[in-house]
Parts: sequence; C-alpha cells; structure tokens
Amino acid sequence: MSFFGFGQSADIDIILNDAETRKKAEHKSEDGRKDKYFLFYDGETVSGKVNVTLKYPGKRLEHNGIKIEFVGQIELYYDRGNHHEFVSLVKDLARPGELTQSQTFDFEFTHVEKPYESYTGQNVKLRYFLRATVGRRLNDISKELDIVVHTLSTYPELNSSIKMEVGIEDCLHIEFEYNKSKYHLKDVIVGKIYFLLVRIKIKHMEIDIIKRETTGTGPNVYHENDTMAKYEIMDGAPVRGESIPIRLFLAGYEMTPTMRDINKKFSVRYYLNLVLIDEEERRYFKQQEITLWRKGDIVRKSMSHQAIIASQRFEGSSNPEKSQTPSNAEEDKN
Repeated sequence: MSFFGFGQSADIDIILNDAETRKKAEHKSEDGRKDKYFLFYDGETVSGKVNVTLKYPGKRLEHNGIKIEFVGQIELYYDRGNHHEFVSLVKDLARPGELTQSQTFDFEFTHVEKPYESYTGQNVKLRYFLRATVGRRLNDISKELDIVVHTLSTYPELNSSIKMEVGIEDCLHIEFEYNKSKYHLKDVIVGKIYFLLVRIKIKHMEIDIIKRETTGTGPNVYHENDTMAKYEIMDGAPVRGESIPIRLFLAGYEMTPTMRDINKKFSVRYYLNLVLIDEEERRYFKQQEITLWRKGDIVRKSMSHQAIIASQRFEGSSNPEKSQTPSNAEEDKN
C-alpha cells in the first residue's frame, strides 16, 4: 500500500514459463519445515512472466521503473543482513512512467550460471531467487520467488577403498575396510570389520555419518557437527578372528553433496565415524572423511536444451576433488 495508505498500489506475481512441467524438489527452510520449490540446474535458462495487478482499477500507478533480478546469495547467520551475492542479474521490464491498467511483462535469463547447490544449514544459507520490483518514490513494491538448484557431478571410475586400523596396544586391534571413498547420495556403503586382537570387553559398536559445517574465516570460524545416520554394527562381545559385514544405505538419509570452500564462505564435509563402547562405558573413535556427490539420475530427453549444452561443458572433467563441478548431462547409467 502507498504511503499513509493513499493512492494506487499493486500485487506482483512471478510465473515461470515451464511451471506446469518443471520438476520440484523438497528443500528445508531455516525453521526446519520442508517445502517444494522449482528445481533448476547450472546452465538452464530461467524465463517467465511478471504480472503487475493494480489494486484499484481506474487509478494510475506512478513508478520509477519495473525490473526483475535473478540472485544467488549466501547469508551467514552470525552476520545477518550482510548478504554475499555470487550471482546478480537484472532485466529492466519498464522505464519510469505510469501504469493505467494491470500489465504482464515477459523476462528471460539465458543459460544462467548456478555454480553451487542450494543449502540451508545450522549457520549458513545459500539460496537462489527471482525478485520483481516496481520502483516507487517512497516504498517499492516487490515479490520474491525462491528456486532450488542441484549440482550434478561425475567422478572417474578410480575410487579407492578406505582401510583403517583402530588399536590400543596389547588390548585391541581392529581393521575396517570400506569399498570406496566417494559415494553418490543414493549409494550403499559396503564394508567389513576385522577383529585381530580383542582383550577388552566391547559391548557395543556402531558407525555414524557426521556432517561438519564450517562457516567463516580467520577468528570467526564456526564448526557445527550433526549426526546424520547411526548404524549399529554389533551389540555384544566380538571374538578374535571374527569379521562383521557392513551395508549402509544412504538413500534414507537427508544429505547434501560435499561442499568445499563455497565462495570462500563455508564448507560441508562428511565423515564416517566408528564408535566402540566397552563394558566400562569407555568410548573409542576412529574417523574418516568421505566425499558425497549428486548423481545425474534424470533422463537426457527430459532436460531442457540449455541444460544439456551447459552440462556438456563439464563432461570429461577428471578432477575428483571438484565435488561442486556440475555435469548436468550425466545420465544415470545404472
């Protein structure tokens, strides 16, 4: 509403051109609630319409210009209000003037770069949104539409296994082995635990998946650990020479890809944490980092032409450490 409630005002709606056919993805908000948002990938065009509907027909609406923005930004919760924008595109829809009736404006952001995955964590939020604004002298009228971006990755066939040992001299010697060190989000962790020496009474053993979110730099670094999954390996005392198989299905847990040094603002890493508890309630730990990545499980023909072109730029990338390198054309071959 205008200043002091007098004069004309308007409602704004942002409608995507492919809203009826575009896939939606669930995404968690700051308060923990899950909502569905339109899903995009790197390189896809974002286009649609902005509807400006006058509240009072017959009255004119003076404005200082109408525009729409596509924004990708990072917000650190300890530094609220100071948004770090890594993508900022603007399209002018109308020059300063006046509207005498409701009007619709078309917009298109072509082959938009969306380098990072949408993320809402304990101390940081990375979001993408469209913002339409009718500029006013005293108070702008604006509307935002959030979208979700997933980054797809490809990893080479070379994916080394993990072998580790847990030992207390002359008391305990355990080896455990996992089939690989990099897993896609619907993968299965397959491994085996070998008990080579057992002279303390172990009553419980489990594997946890720990998510570690790191935000900030220098003295303002914050770490948040969150246990994403618990897998009980055994409940009871093992004997020397025993081996226990492990199969942990990741699809049932809500995890994101590994995110390393995103825009020099935050990281999200995952660790396998082996926990042993003896009869005197002493706890023994062994931790190993794993890399999680999002596999391209969408069919090529269902993707937009722009997404296929963008993804082809990244095919053949052989650096497994670039977990944030998207490859939208990667088809699920399994």
